[in-house]
Amino acid sequence: MSVRRRDALGGRAAVVGIGATEFSKDSGRSELTLAVEAVRAALDDAGLTPGDVDGMVTFTMDTSPEITVAQAAGIGELSFFSRVHYGGGAACATVQQAAMAVATGIAEVVVCYRAFNERSGRRFGSGVLGREPSAEGAALGVNLPPGLLTPASWVAMSANRYLSVYGLEPSVFGHVAVADRRHAANNPAAYFHGRPITLADHAASRWIVEPLRLLDCCQETDGGQAIVVTSAERARDLRHAPAVVTAAAQGAGRAQEQMTSYYRDADDLARLPEMGVVARQLWRTSGLGPAVVDVAVLYDHFTPFVLMQLEEFGFCGPGEAADFAADGGLEIDGRLPVNTHGGQLGEAYLHGMNGIAEAVRQVRGSSVNQVASVGHTLVTAGTGVPTSGLILSADGA
Repeated sequence: MSVRRRDALGGRAAVVGIGATEFSKDSGRSELTLAVEAVRAALDDAGLTPGDVDGMVTFTMDTSPEITVAQAAGIGELSFFSRVHYGGGAACATVQQAAMAVATGIAEVVVCYRAFNERSGRRFGSGVLGREPSAEGAALGVNLPPGLLTPASWVAMSANRYLSVYGLEPSVFGHVAVADRRHAANNPAAYFHGRPITLADHAASRWIVEPLRLLDCCQETDGGQAIVVTSAERARDLRHAPAVVTAAAQGAGRAQEQMTSYYRDADDLARLPEMGVVARQLWRTSGLGPAVVDVAVLYDHFTPFVLMQLEEFGFCGPGEAADFAADGGLEIDGRLPVNTHGGQLGEAYLHGMNGIAEAVRQVRGSSVNQVASVGHTLVTAGTGVPTSGLILSADGA
């Protein structure tokens, strides 16, 4: 049996800068331009310059390589650069890699970024048709049931299983959508600023793939977001209160596919086992638990997976998340305020990077939907894929 060592990362690095472009449906400029704008904004927020940066981390499924962004942003020599796989599942892992580089002395200041024209350019929601041949495409061709060609159709399979196992109706997903949009309505940066919805609006929205309605599905967004990470010691001398990286984790489950894990054990089909891997690591390495989390930013490309994440992290038992949400548990004054920026349903779909920025704002006390006395925030990355998560905390919490 393998011996698991306690994580030595916690508390050694912190997020010190966040920056974003506007979130739109037609940016009118290149993805490289968006990336550079976000990077420069994040450095300015931190009170740092491009010359301070010696590390860069981004995702795969990105058209702006680390070296190119560094050159365009005026950044000089790099001692660390990295890419993390699996789309939205990479978001929190970019900060994990940055924190590891800082904690081990490989780099001093690392910028994590994501930028794309996901609405005016390549739309992930269009599915897998018309793509260039690839190993990923071949795997999808073998494993996908015929006709299931879009992310919504893949998630619908899991959502149907979840409803069946726990005897629920699709209307339960509406509470997630309503809470996100209520939070977005207060957020001037959100695409749906000033536009809350009701449960009746959710129920009246058209079916995309049953049991998912239009308002169960995230946006498609043009924009960029960047995050700056440095040592906890250096962070204390910079412009804002640091958001300390208390714990970071990645996870992939048994028989893991990319949102198409239909060949797992039957008991796993109404769960998110990969997020369970992340949850166990975060709680173990931080020494914390669900009771101390003040705000959660849960990846919400589709509403059913928010409910499943609540269960994987132990905020409620299996099948209990629907009642948790229906009782107002996700609201600002609820048991666990969730996606206080509006999430990917309400603010923007930036593969989860804008969610990390919101967790930082909550720790700083600068969110437009600020929760009182935030000590610890939980952030998760993409669901249904190999994924990642973070606990970001106030200094000394």
